[in-house]
Amino acid sequence: MPNHLTSRISRRTFLSAVGATSLTAVLAACSGDATGGAAAQPVGKADIDKAMSTPTELTFWTWVPDIQQEVALFQKKYPAIKVNVVNAGQGTPQYTKLRTALQAGSGAPDVVQLEYQYIPTFAVIDSLLDLRPHGASALRDKFVDWTWGQVTGAGGEIWAIPQDTGPMGMLYRQDIFDQYGIGVPKTWDEFAAAARKLHAANPEIYLTNLAANQPAAWHGLLWQAGAKPYVSTSKTDISINVNDDISRKLATYWGGLAKDGVIGVEPDFTDAWYAALNNGKYATWITAAWGPVFLSGSAKATAGKWRAAPLPQWDAAKPSSGNWGGSTSAVIKSTKNPIVAAQFAQFINSDPESAKLFATKQFFFPATKALLADPSFVGDAPSFYGGQKVNEVFAGIGDTVNKSFQWPPFLDQVVTDWTETVGKSLTDKADTVAATGQWQARIAAFAKNQGFAVQGG
Repeated sequence: MPNHLTSRISRRTFLSAVGATSLTAVLAACSGDATGGAAAQPVGKADIDKAMSTPTELTFWTWVPDIQQEVALFQKKYPAIKVNVVNAGQGTPQYTKLRTALQAGSGAPDVVQLEYQYIPTFAVIDSLLDLRPHGASALRDKFVDWTWGQVTGAGGEIWAIPQDTGPMGMLYRQDIFDQYGIGVPKTWDEFAAAARKLHAANPEIYLTNLAANQPAAWHGLLWQAGAKPYVSTSKTDISINVNDDISRKLATYWGGLAKDGVIGVEPDFTDAWYAALNNGKYATWITAAWGPVFLSGSAKATAGKWRAAPLPQWDAAKPSSGNWGGSTSAVIKSTKNPIVAAQFAQFINSDPESAKLFATKQFFFPATKALLADPSFVGDAPSFYGGQKVNEVFAGIGDTVNKSFQWPPFLDQVVTDWTETVGKSLTDKADTVAATGQWQARIAAFAKNQGFAVQGG
């Protein structure tokens, strides 16, 4: 499902996560050495067995609908444990409440659902429990390789357990492609040529829409292109490069298509955008692995007309993709029941039956290797996609997602600045390359103001 990279933040609200003190002081207090320090001593089996048989209540914040089914599996295995499921809002509303609870020193959950891109934001303020002492390292091989990089800190800390993913691909209208003689673009050059050809043939149709309000998609495209916009080597040191050569290449490409008027740039997930998908205004949707299920429910008038393919490539000899969406289960460091909370976070995402429920009941795209190799999952051939094995397509795409992409520890500021610079340039058909420079300057200034040592740009 789509993530929530559209929230806004001020310096005051960012600091509210750590109370009235400055972030500089917090970073200095919890930074340690550049490697983050060694993990605590492993929790012994006897301690785990004791904790899991002692009557205990956990509070779990999550926006996943009907997740009680997965929770029930855990409670069946550990009948002494009661898990109270709380929907504190999806994405930004939940994060706001979490910051408030952390600031107050009370009211925070034991376990919380976090999107991958928000892990550094809460790890940097020392709010997450390192799960290494609780056996999380043993789960590494169960999950898609790149997801483990997303939940691992600069010092090797394991901050969360993967739950679902969003490797990026392309959904396209086979009927429109056939009508206008367009082949499935294998490269971005082919994609641009197809965009110009289609719009020239029918000015009412665009090859795609790059939403000017959607920094998540832009980050996914940066990820695919091999960019490293944010690299943290410690809690106080970060390299910011959102206007390097790769970023400017992306800006030149998409800004040029937008300026020439051969792609749409309207906001996504709006009534107008849903209508456009239904009436054939857009011949493709650059989306993620959650997109096929989402589209089949949102564009029912187009059933049978869509197909799936990997993203066009910058280098066809080296297939790559980025990720858009997906989330994890993290344990809040203040929990009074760290052993039980850690075992719950691990179980709910790694237990085969629980993981399969996420894929078959909530229609999340799996993070576990076993499910991505399960014939019943990858062999699904929905009629909406003409009987194509869409899950199989995205499972293959997932193998090409770069493992080293990192997120900044102040994501809300980053996405606000993107919307007001790069996103605005797309809407205005202005200079998107220049906008990446503005984006870089704003992020770097904010980071320095918060006490980070900044390199890049």
